[in-house]
Amino acid sequence: MAILHINLDRFHRAACLMVVVVSATLGFGQNKNSCLDCHSALPEPLNVTQEKFSQDIHAQKGLTCASCHGGDPTKDDSDKAMSRTAGWKGHIDRRQVPQLCGSCHSDPATMRKFDPSLRTDQLSQYHTSVHGQRLSKGDTKVAVCTDCHSVHDIRPPSDPRSTVNPVNVATTCSHCHADANYMKGYPIPTDQFAQYNTSVHHDALTVRGDLSAPTCTTCHGNHGATPPGVDSVRNVCATCHAFQAQMFEKSTHKQAFAKASLPGCVVCHGNHGITHPSDAYLGTGSVALCMRCHAPGDRCDQARANILAELTSLDHSIKRADNILKLAESSGMEVSEARLAQNEARDSLTKARVTIHSFQPELVQQDVQAGLKIANANFETGQRAMAERRYRRVGLGLSLLAICVVVIGISLVIKHIES
Repeated sequence: MAILHINLDRFHRAACLMVVVVSATLGFGQNKNSCLDCHSALPEPLNVTQEKFSQDIHAQKGLTCASCHGGDPTKDDSDKAMSRTAGWKGHIDRRQVPQLCGSCHSDPATMRKFDPSLRTDQLSQYHTSVHGQRLSKGDTKVAVCTDCHSVHDIRPPSDPRSTVNPVNVATTCSHCHADANYMKGYPIPTDQFAQYNTSVHHDALTVRGDLSAPTCTTCHGNHGATPPGVDSVRNVCATCHAFQAQMFEKSTHKQAFAKASLPGCVVCHGNHGITHPSDAYLGTGSVALCMRCHAPGDRCDQARANILAELTSLDHSIKRADNILKLAESSGMEVSEARLAQNEARDSLTKARVTIHSFQPELVQQDVQAGLKIANANFETGQRAMAERRYRRVGLGLSLLAICVVVIGISLVIKHIES
């Protein structure tokens, strides 16, 4: 065994030596990058390590520092590596960043070599954005490509570590938009990120992991980022909430809102800090919405009260059926079919809550009645199950009593015979 081990060790060392020789022969090392030799030792923001750059999607696609900065990274001599005659550009001015990135990303022929699925209209969209328009006017504080995508460690959006992954987009935008000092001089608030973190959209995206949930770019756009105008807010919301938008379009509120120049959905739901809607919105308490515009006792107030009563009735019936079915199930009774049917009742309640946006009590009532029919039937199923449970218990008790009487009788007979 010792001889075998020695032979294997010699073989291993010989194989390693062969790899080195073959590598040298084939020219491994031709992709020498002298840029990283220096920049890995420089402080921020000039620091770029091999490890950091290897994470960059561009490096993984075979691009090098010279692809953006020019020069000749195969030269050890810094004068030759950073020679203007070799095309070295040095530091890229912020005003030049979009055009530099766009030199490849706007060229379908170039992008086809790397990823044909990538869009090539990012630069043209950027020029239409608030960022692009301000940059063209000399405002260098606005976002350019590297502010959102990072630089030297750019990852695809599908990578959870990417700054533009859906889960990270809001944080990326907040680097500027939540910084009151940085945003000083711009006529927009800086609490959007704080509000968004309390919203139902944030919970859906980060807590439930629903990557289709809205983040900043969903409503404002990404490369063509611009705030939605008053007239287009409801269209932005409608991209996800289509049924609510259809109901609103047919409602009397549409014309009233247009006449008052109100921006639709956000009047009731807010914008960045949208919380989960509640039936209490239709009430008269502190979170009530309708009474912000309507007067107590008017025709719309009556409609509000009727809609709230309908929703409350169905919600109560669903909970009542849930309770008795749960009790029956815990008692060992078979009510699985009714438990499953409860989902249909809940669907009716959800549909009714969507129909609210029509502001027509009779339409809401139709959905509620459909749900009530199911919930009440399920409640009756639970009642029958509990009645059967009681019947079985009484029958079991009587059977045990009869058995006891028989046993006692037999014992008395045996004693009588023995005496």
